[in-house]
Amino acid sequence: MKEECLICKAPLEYLLEDIPMECVICHKKEPSKTRCVNGHYVCSECHTRGIDSIFGVCLSSQSKNPAEILIRMMELPFCHMHGPEHHIMVGSALLTAYKNAGGDIDLPKALSEMKNRGQSVPGGACGFWGACGAGVSSGMFVSIISGSTPLTGEPFGYSNRMTAKSLDAIGTVGGPRCCKRDSFLSILSAVDFVREHFGVEMEKPEIICHFSKKNSQCLGKRCPFSQLNHPGKD
Repeated sequence: MKEECLICKAPLEYLLEDIPMECVICHKKEPSKTRCVNGHYVCSECHTRGIDSIFGVCLSSQSKNPAEILIRMMELPFCHMHGPEHHIMVGSALLTAYKNAGGDIDLPKALSEMKNRGQSVPGGACGFWGACGAGVSSGMFVSIISGSTPLTGEPFGYSNRMTAKSLDAIGTVGGPRCCKRDSFLSILSAVDFVREHFGVEMEKPEIICHFSKKNSQCLGKRCPFSQLNHPGKD
């Protein structure tokens, strides 16, 4: 297993019901469906420790390419192969590229709001909620740029349709989960959606994943971003 438990690197196991767990880092006690086979549990707050480092990437970037921005975040030391940090990073990369492509937003304020919203989506939502946090993050992004609330009309529709578009792409590929793959699928879905509905043209590159060696459940050729599907490219 290349990367699973943050403490002992043993495989994770996902339970069908919550059980009382204590984070081995901060000792917070809370119910969870996730632990490693040796019993270690790390809460979402500890798992995403260092997330604020993504703001330096976003605020210094001039790129209109959200995938490029996202990959820079993924390469930061705090970011794991899988984890709820991706629920913040996807929307943050999109906000940054949207701003750089001419979108009218206060980027620092929007990034702060994205963090607040994204960190409320727990790890494992993809399997337990039927709504991958990376896909939800793309909907949060559209909600922020459109000013959506539960009482708005068109923005409400846009944000929900964005999430649905991303989740459809994620569900079509199928599982097991990969936070990198699902994040890339959400990014590409959002680029198309924003161009069509907001008239802002972010860049949409071909993405080739360089993280597969860290993912013990990599789909290989089933993943649209696998190097196996792009011979001669790296």
